[in-house]
Amino acid sequence: MSEVSLFIRNFAPEYKDSTPCPMNITAIVGLNASGKTQYVEQMRRQLASDKVRYIAFSDSYGPNVDGQYYLQLRWNQHDIDHETPTVGELLQRAYLLTGADSEERRQLKQHLYELFHMEPLLDKYIITLSSGELRKFQLTKTLFAAPRLLIMDNPFIGLDAETRDQLKELLKLLAHEQEMDIMLVIAKTDDIPDFVDDVRWMSDDKPVPPHVLTDEKREAILSLPANDNNYNCHHVISMHNVSIRYGQRTILKDLDWTVCNGERWAVSGQNGSGKSTLLSLVCADNPQSYACDITLFDRPRGSGETIWDIKRHIGYVSPEMHRSYKRNLPAIRIVASGLTDSVGLYAVPNAQDYDKCRWWLDKFGIGELADRPFLQLSSGEQRLVLLARAFVKDPQLLILDEPLHGLDLQNRRLVKDIIETFCQRPDKTLLMVTHYEEELPACITHRLFLARNL
Repeated sequence: MSEVSLFIRNFAPEYKDSTPCPMNITAIVGLNASGKTQYVEQMRRQLASDKVRYIAFSDSYGPNVDGQYYLQLRWNQHDIDHETPTVGELLQRAYLLTGADSEERRQLKQHLYELFHMEPLLDKYIITLSSGELRKFQLTKTLFAAPRLLIMDNPFIGLDAETRDQLKELLKLLAHEQEMDIMLVIAKTDDIPDFVDDVRWMSDDKPVPPHVLTDEKREAILSLPANDNNYNCHHVISMHNVSIRYGQRTILKDLDWTVCNGERWAVSGQNGSGKSTLLSLVCADNPQSYACDITLFDRPRGSGETIWDIKRHIGYVSPEMHRSYKRNLPAIRIVASGLTDSVGLYAVPNAQDYDKCRWWLDKFGIGELADRPFLQLSSGEQRLVLLARAFVKDPQLLILDEPLHGLDLQNRRLVKDIIETFCQRPDKTLLMVTHYEEELPACITHRLFLARNL
């Protein structure tokens, strides 16, 4: 019998019947590509019970309908109309789909609403929820089925420190009040709650050196020739009195911000404070940017430049990009799409282009994955591929929105080393968003903190 089968037999025999048992909170921890996802998939197949529910919060593409709906609206927020369902309507649909209406189930629904403080959210649209509020929505929807085992993949990904602490308290309450086992699949050991009953290691917990990038690779990055396509500019970004609203909610209010060529900025703030909206303005992805006083690379928006003129100088990666990247192309072709800023690959790269792609895949330690289909890679491997895509055209402005999502300690330190080395070169400007202070590279020169507008 396999280790997984033995663990399942010892961990969860009660899911075959309704016998009460002590509740447990277990963490599954391991390096990227160590088999965490396969481990959980095998557990789900062997238990095969309607008392088992799984929620994935990883950035990789998946069949989560609500998550994809949320993602779509994040970038099309102006499309909300009277036909867009509210949070309450979406929850009611889920409630009716998970069982017949009864007094017992109505009491369960009311209890979950009280536990997660859902009442103030019911009349909102899902797009207006912060990441923490979205977690509560997804948990409430899932718990309508009254599972005995709840499996959560990367539950803390993308959450600010305050929201991470709140979610940990909710998980502790859930295990007690709902009489269920909880399994957390985690890449960051820092995120293991102190109240877990058991930690299952999928790989050796070996010490990781402070710097992972080899001297040879570091020198190769530093020796890259200057990019002849760079704009000759002083101000990479200049915003004056910028305000962004969606419906009744103000996301950004009267923002003045200037980023000069060669500066490296850390952008931080609570979930829902407007960080992703700010980056969408810089990347020319937000239609409201044309109504704002925004100058990029010393060129005012709306002065005749196209979106592609701007994107040509920007390397970009984000959780939204990761979730929406559903094309099962070989990894090297995903990287090559960064040369033309397309989601797919619509032009055939030449041999020189492919050499650049392989060069950056090697620097991120995944050269052997070049020909592997993207959707067959682990979430961490996918993230490294998308990071290589962001660097491949040697951009003048590097925008990294939560770049270390889902990466283990070894790969987090490797990516930090690459960012720091890349930014030592002349005329390289960095914007980086993260909720973890320790993830910021040492090269950061400036900080912008965004407060959430209530």
